[in-house]
Amino acid sequence: MDDTTRVEWREWGQAAFDEAAEADRPVLLSLTATWCDHCHEMDEETYAEPRIAANLNDSFVPIRVDVDRYPWVRDRYNMGGFPSTVFLAPNGEVLTGAGYLGPDGMRQVLDSVRTMWETKGSGAARVPRPLREDNPPAGELTAEIEQGMLGHLTDTYDETAGGWGQSPKFPLPDALEFALKRDREMALRSYDAVSANLLDEYDGGFYRFATDRDWSGLQREKLLDSNGALVRAFANAYLLTGKDEYRDPAADTIDYLTTTLWNDEVDAFANSQAPGDADAHSLDATDRAAADEPPVDSGVFAGPNALAIDGLLTYYAYTDDERARRYAERALETLRTDLLADGVVAHAREDAIERDEALPLLTNQARALTALTTVASTLETDALADATAVADATIERLHDGDSFLDGPAEGVGLCDRPLRPLDANVALADALIDLAVLSGEDRYREYAREALEAFAGASERFGVQIAQYATATSRLLEGPLVIRVGDDPGSDLHRAALRMADHEKVVVPDADRESGTARAELGEAVSATAETPAELSDAVQQLLD
Repeated sequence: MDDTTRVEWREWGQAAFDEAAEADRPVLLSLTATWCDHCHEMDEETYAEPRIAANLNDSFVPIRVDVDRYPWVRDRYNMGGFPSTVFLAPNGEVLTGAGYLGPDGMRQVLDSVRTMWETKGSGAARVPRPLREDNPPAGELTAEIEQGMLGHLTDTYDETAGGWGQSPKFPLPDALEFALKRDREMALRSYDAVSANLLDEYDGGFYRFATDRDWSGLQREKLLDSNGALVRAFANAYLLTGKDEYRDPAADTIDYLTTTLWNDEVDAFANSQAPGDADAHSLDATDRAAADEPPVDSGVFAGPNALAIDGLLTYYAYTDDERARRYAERALETLRTDLLADGVVAHAREDAIERDEALPLLTNQARALTALTTVASTLETDALADATAVADATIERLHDGDSFLDGPAEGVGLCDRPLRPLDANVALADALIDLAVLSGEDRYREYAREALEAFAGASERFGVQIAQYATATSRLLEGPLVIRVGDDPGSDLHRAALRMADHEKVVVPDADRESGTARAELGEAVSATAETPAELSDAVQQLLD
């Protein structure tokens, strides 16, 4: 029993669903996160109420799931945020669901579900629509996709407060990076809004989002995945502008990641930090230093660590910052040693330790591939072997039709029903484009093309949070700027190539060309050979003009 909530929570697994079937009881699935304040409030106010807890223990089979540790469960049962309170039939199908429920709301829902179960039983359950509609609408990739996304960003841009949309306001790093190359003024004003409102100026790191249009109502949890992505986004803004107002937020966030979120026991980044006491954020610096640190979830997860590695090495590529490189290398070693085997990325470090064979999840595979291609481009070409192994394992295990499934179609509840997540397919396609250039194997480019085409029929409906779809499509159709350097990583010519002001480029070190030379390519166009950083800058500029 959980002493805090008084509810006899079961773990996610076959045993809990078997118990529900044998007792002919519905399941209460509680989706929570360690960083979620409302989840803790619901524990204290609702699940700790003795009569509610007794009701749940007597008439339901309650299951508690941490969404960071079971993302495949989260993706099938999320009710739009956390906590999610989901009632299931013993076969895993959904009876009804809600978000946060106070004591009165929970009592009403429990009575309603009990009546529903007594009168209709499993006949009242359903499979959510995303799990019923398997194949997305395919279509042709055209330049209109990029223009359509730019138009969507322009239409939803908040001229007053910056960012996109009304509320809530999320940082949207993919949209920031897409706009950076296509509408610099709009992008930089949004960068400014994100740093002014979501950056913790005292401890560093970005808060998750703001509830209101003017960026008020801060939700002060800090997650590794969003912070890793924002380090990269701000580093890319610094690359374009050369201004410290974009370098400094990235540097402050790296300081936060390498101190507060660093798990020294395993040499990797911890997953998140809870918001802590809201009153502490209004204290002056002296009093805040004396206040208790909000708790950190020390769990080590592959996908968020890969995003952090990618972000830190992007920053290092533009700044030569040794701290960023050092911590990226340490996390990379843990990723390779503890989380990666035969191209399959284990979700969590404990998964890799406890299981003989890890289950591949598309998001983890895509993020790891992105990180490894960044490593191969910036730090060490040996990473290309690991990147190729990850891509090949993903294609072998998760490719289905023209796109990719989120994971193996197996497990209890609705986990045996596959999903084709748009965001993870796009992230993988974008990484495959880089891998095709770095490896010289066009087949990866074709897998990327097929995956993007598989969703193209719905591209007009994609929101700004899927801006990476338009980025990847543009890079595929036009070809990314490619700079091939005949030197190993770290030479002056290689460092200059990394700092050419196009963050969507691919730099290929140790390329098959004469040592001490470099050449740029864009589609079919090829630059003159360069032997110095200045010559390379001129060659790239002539190619782009």
